[in-house]
Amino acid sequence: MVFRGGPVLTLDGKGRITVPSRWRDVLMATVQGQMVVAKNPDGCLSLYPLPVWENFENSVLSLATENDAWRRFFIGSATEVELDGAARVLIPPELREWAGLVEKVKFMGVGSHFELWDSARHEAREAEALAQGRPEALRNLVIR
Repeated sequence: MVFRGGPVLTLDGKGRITVPSRWRDVLMATVQGQMVVAKNPDGCLSLYPLPVWENFENSVLSLATENDAWRRFFIGSATEVELDGAARVLIPPELREWAGLVEKVKFMGVGSHFELWDSARHEAREAEALAQGRPEALRNLVIR
């Protein structure tokens, strides 16, 4: 599964976000709507289909003990969530607060998983990255 792009959505009053319809069916068919949400060090939340999370979690658990702070960061913040009958996921309040998710949320597919960004924070991060210029590895990439 490769997830790409995505819309800006509104977080409802209970802290739920609706998974865009283009991904809803595949997530129900492949992972029965079972997902994990966790902190992302870039300042957003990552939303993983359960098998993708399990692979990542196994990698984090295998790190040497000097990486315990990162193990706590990722695994300690992880919460299992499930798509409800209306294709919404409930984002825990402590994670919403940490990522600054209040109303407008960029729901973005980034390959194997999704990122949930406060819309304004995402725009600021994107502008920051553009101001730094493209890294060498991207300058030579050609789309064919």
